Amino acid sequence: MTTVAVDAPNGAYRERAIEPRRTALLSIDMQNAEYSAELIAEARRPGSPRAGMLPFYERIERVLIPNQQRLQAAARRAGIEVIYTTIESLTRDGRDRSLDHKISRMHYPKGSHEAKVIPAVGPVGDEIHIPKTASGIFNCTNIEYVLRNLGIEYLVVYGVCTDQCVENTVRDAADRGFLVTEIEDACAAEDAGRHDRSIEAMRGHYCRTRTTDEMIAEIEAAAVAAA
Repeated sequence: MTTVAVDAPNGAYRERAIEPRRTALLSIDMQNAEYSAELIAEARRPGSPRAGMLPFYERIERVLIPNQQRLQAAARRAGIEVIYTTIESLTRDGRDRSLDHKISRMHYPKGSHEAKVIPAVGPVGDEIHIPKTASGIFNCTNIEYVLRNLGIEYLVVYGVCTDQCVENTVRDAADRGFLVTEIEDACAAEDAGRHDRSIEAMRGHYCRTRTTDEMIAEIEAAAVAAA
């Protein structure tokens, strides 16, 4: 690995390529509550109250799921950890969840279908799933402890929603000393404009920004170099 000074100009340190054995993919809220065949079918029904969500559901179906499948497959081939979080209360009545989630009436009970990762992009084998009860996983779980135990320094973040839980994760991870890469075409927000604004706000400040193809190429090159 080429050594780059932390105070190098133009964000060069942040732009360092990953090291597979010190890298984890982190999937944010890719859960049945956000997308399912039933939800997209309902949104496509004439007069549905979910009609306004159709572009969001279709982006998940047509863009996010295929890209995340390819990204996760590349990571597994390189021996990179793939970690998942979903919004899931620790209790069935949600009494433990954050005040913001209570105000927002966001509650997916412990063990519920809505709290499970979308099967097409879900855990394989003993990949780690950490439920959370607030927008930011670093604020409400032991994920930092887990990542430090795994020796992780680089985080590759993607999921939904770009301008909410994903952005919160990117900011918090950067503040805690992780080098973060956000995968722009593996994220979605409920509105395309909000997605674009969030990606641009994070780009070059709290993280590197990459496409799925760019990240897969980097993973493959890093795996060869580490062999």
